[in-house]
Amino acid sequence: MLKIRIGMKLWIFAGLILLVPACSNPATKGNRVDINASLQIFIDQVLLDFDGIPPERKETLNDISKMISGRLVLGENANLTFICTHNSRRSHMSQVWAETAAFYYGIDKVFTYSGGTNETACNIRTIQALQRAGFSVSDSTFGDNPVYLIQYSDKRPPIKAYSKLYNHGDNPQEEFIALMCCSKADMQCPVVQGASSRFAIHYEDPKECDDTTEETEVYDERCREIAREMFYIMSMVNLQNGTGI
Repeated sequence: MLKIRIGMKLWIFAGLILLVPACSNPATKGNRVDINASLQIFIDQVLLDFDGIPPERKETLNDISKMISGRLVLGENANLTFICTHNSRRSHMSQVWAETAAFYYGIDKVFTYSGGTNETACNIRTIQALQRAGFSVSDSTFGDNPVYLIQYSDKRPPIKAYSKLYNHGDNPQEEFIALMCCSKADMQCPVVQGASSRFAIHYEDPKECDDTTEETEVYDERCREIAREMFYIMSMVNLQNGTGI
């Protein structure tokens, strides 16, 4: 009987050891079923890229994940507003990927927004990069500042992408986490009215390669970089809050 008990304990212990690598890897869990199939291949590749994030960059991303987790633990919404100069490229990519990642990891009460220090238009190159990644996109309105409907799952309403100021009426006015996507907007807004906290996550502007032979490559590279970091943030929130996905 003693031998049987010892054998059982060793078997259970060995099973737990085998489970540790999978459970400790934040990239191994996700809501694959409800994500659009066209996006899944891209996401699978992004999840393999976490080791490519520099350690000093991870420190900032970890601080953001802790701030989000803290809000969720208190039962509050985590409203994320991504801010760039024109709200045309990087801030839209960040908003879209952050919401997609939160859904992927089954994290409720995370809401994403974007805005600029100026209002222009969501650049068509941004939309095309998101389409190449696998998002479904349709036009909702036309004109100088059209509204695009971006969808990552049939289970969720589409994200409305159009250029607006960060304090536009469609965005939260207080108690939001401000995420500064470009250095220029960061300098122009030493104070983000209504923000409860603020983080600098500057990305290189793909606009510098507009109308060049490198345009598509640079936009896709920026799209993938932002996707990787938004998925990393939400994977850490998933681990910290134990969402069970």
